[in-house]
Amino acid sequence: MDRLQFAVPVRIAPVPSQPVEEIYSVEQALDFLQTWPVRRKGPTYQAAFNACFGAAVDIVETEDAWRAFMAFCRVSGLLARDMMVPPRKRGGEARGLRA
Repeated sequence: MDRLQFAVPVRIAPVPSQPVEEIYSVEQALDFLQTWPVRRKGPTYQAAFNACFGAAVDIVETEDAWRAFMAFCRVSGLLARDMMVPPRKRGGEARGLRA
């Protein structure tokens, strides 16, 4: 398995009437984040972008990037209804994730 591939794909529904998309890797998450409208880029977006970029350059764990991207999608209302959200890690927040 590629080190930048997510263990569980992130299922998103950017447009309610369109099919669900699956994001399988850090690279796909970065591609998605780079198309996000500038006027909607807030702290959760920045945390997700930083974590995914950090994973791409091998300074952040892929799981932490996945969690940050999941948080961004959840806060932005993008998560598909059937996406299961795992419990948080014990011992605090994942790196790169700020609420």
